[in-house]
Amino acid sequence: MASTAVRRGLVLGGGGMLGAAWMTGALTVLSEAVAWDPREAEMLVGTSAGAVLAALVGAGASPAHLHEHQLTGRISDGPLAGLEFDYATAAGGAHPERPRLRLGSGPLLARTARHPRSVPPTAVMAAALPPGRGSLGGVGDLVRTLPADGEGWSPHKALRVVALDFTTGERVVFGSPRATRTPLADAVTASCAIPGWFAPVVIDGRRYVDGGMWSATNVDVAAKVGFQELGEPPLDELYVLAPMAVRGYDGPPRTMLERAVRRYRRAVTRRMLAEVQRVRAEGTKVIVFCPTPEDIRAIGYNLMDGDRRPHVLETSFRTTLEQVEAQRTIL
Repeated sequence: MASTAVRRGLVLGGGGMLGAAWMTGALTVLSEAVAWDPREAEMLVGTSAGAVLAALVGAGASPAHLHEHQLTGRISDGPLAGLEFDYATAAGGAHPERPRLRLGSGPLLARTARHPRSVPPTAVMAAALPPGRGSLGGVGDLVRTLPADGEGWSPHKALRVVALDFTTGERVVFGSPRATRTPLADAVTASCAIPGWFAPVVIDGRRYVDGGMWSATNVDVAAKVGFQELGEPPLDELYVLAPMAVRGYDGPPRTMLERAVRRYRRAVTRRMLAEVQRVRAEGTKVIVFCPTPEDIRAIGYNLMDGDRRPHVLETSFRTTLEQVEAQRTIL
């Protein structure tokens, strides 16, 4: 007899430390609204900060566990009981070290000069930035403590972690059948390696940086082709949490910095919506949640300012509930 269970997937986008706090609040509200445990997702797609959360969910962390982890730095019960993480120091703090004085990736710049539209503008920008000196060792240590299969990957059946090959500019989806097999900790730190802030992560002799340099969401990783590789039908529903996208603003920008940040967030939103349309065209219902103007004010400009996490988390609970109520007809 054919199964009638709804096949759901989850996309967790990039957004730094505060993006992770916002997604934790949003995921808690969403899971309660649809009576769904994200640990049962048919596919988990994580980019940058979303890769860390996806690794935790794939290892057995519930939204309640993620909430506790955000507030206290530890998980007290369940399969990850005792897991600890110092948000203040694990990623080196709220400000980067002085970067090295050279181009991030000469080969990638040379390639884009020959083929100007072969990679997104953000990948070109990453290649032009000087290499960062920061270390993601604390993040790697966190992921290495998680339960893993025999190859050091997640026990989840379809966890996907996105990074950018810093030589070719190509998107790499670790965990997919076509990608190089690597321990999950290496894939996650590669996905989090913000150019100019952190040093690129070397895997099998190749350098990788933040997957957000390709797309802050990478929604289309959960498209039909990913399930054809697994020999499974595509998703019925896909939930997308996109902390770098935006629903709108409540007034004109007041500074040049605010104007630049808004321009970037709008570009992220346009790219995300194009990815969403491709997945919807295949018959999957896609429901997107992203920050409201109130969330944007709570997050501020420095996405790595860990001191703001409790406020961002609290705000996300309220604003996501409002978004859920507004979308009741499709949830």
